[in-house]
Amino acid sequence: MKSVRFILVGFVFGIVLTKAEAVSWYRIYEMFQFQSFHMFGIIMVAIATGVVGIQLIKRFQVKSTDGVPIQIADKEKGSFRYWIGGLIFGLGWALAGACPGPIFILIGAGFWPVLLVLVGALLGTFLYGLIKDQLPH
Repeated sequence: MKSVRFILVGFVFGIVLTKAEAVSWYRIYEMFQFQSFHMFGIIMVAIATGVVGIQLIKRFQVKSTDGVPIQIADKEKGSFRYWIGGLIFGLGWALAGACPGPIFILIGAGFWPVLLVLVGALLGTFLYGLIKDQLPH
């Protein structure tokens, strides 16, 4: 029964992203062409929400649904890998026209060609899993 809550939150999240046009290929194209503030505004609100949420979790020692205190580990130092990872993620996002979350929303909305993007994302994740031990982390 607990998973029903997560499914409902996923549906609401999908509806919000769809209504905000965050899954629109045209909006994503505008963002990468620096023609519109729309997507940058959505991303900045998400970052601000995440920062505030993490700070609240740390300050008030929030517990999970299981009653266990949530522990958020600090990130390791070093920015090179984050720049490379972000570049690869951004290139994939620009080429596919969708980041991972909206892939499922677009499939649910009936945009069947996005199944190819999902297959590509899953294949990339699988390949990373195969070679991650050889990569400099």
